[in-house]
Amino acid sequence: MSFVNRMLASVGVGAAVVDTKLKENTFQAGGNIQGVVEVQGGKVDQNIDDIYIYLMTEYLREVDDRTVTETHVLGKYHVADSFTVTANESMEIPFEIPLSHDVPLSMGKTPIWLKTALDIKQAVDPTDHDYITVIPNELVDRIFTAVEQLGFRLRKSSCLHVKGHMQRNHPFVQEFEYVPTSGPFQGELDEIELIIYPDQNHVQLMIEVDKRGKGLFGFLEDALDLDEQKSMMNISRAETEDVQSLKDMFENHIRSYM
Repeated sequence: MSFVNRMLASVGVGAAVVDTKLKENTFQAGGNIQGVVEVQGGKVDQNIDDIYIYLMTEYLREVDDRTVTETHVLGKYHVADSFTVTANESMEIPFEIPLSHDVPLSMGKTPIWLKTALDIKQAVDPTDHDYITVIPNELVDRIFTAVEQLGFRLRKSSCLHVKGHMQRNHPFVQEFEYVPTSGPFQGELDEIELIIYPDQNHVQLMIEVDKRGKGLFGFLEDALDLDEQKSMMNISRAETEDVQSLKDMFENHIRSYM
């Protein structure tokens, strides 16, 4: 084994490379991600201590009156223990990792990706990045459907840093901002904002209703943010099975805060 080759491999030249290949690129929250990690040996034998896959996303945070983007590890998954990949050897390591029900959804500009990392002592660790699409589970999908049937359309979605009392498993929440473009609330509301805390059989939903200001008092309400009302709904799986009933529930709930 050439000393020069070992030195080059330690800084990533002629070293092992990693490539994660997924069976598909779209996954439902609460489901599983399946794929294989392909390891291609370089010019020299290398000892791999571990292989980890990290599920990653980004969120926005206010720091000193500036909005900054923070990277967050949603989950760390151990794929393989230590082994040796010989020069020019090709290996495939299958894996399956779970997605939580509260994983951020690929709506708006929220990126979600897998980072695969080989742990090689005294060398630059090879990494691979693979972006994925995460869609809502059945309960959350029905909630979005009911909201849209009321005439609301998604304007934007962002992951935003929040204080501790609003956090669950992450330092942020994903906010979904809807505007009324038709239906009973067109001309009555500026927007509604939803924050969803889902699990397998239940959804806790925070709704902020932003009323449309009218006249002088309406202008003052807007200026002082008095037109915003926050409330919480607890929705079971059974309550989501009839979208029309769910739609009526949302309409009555929103009207109670107008």
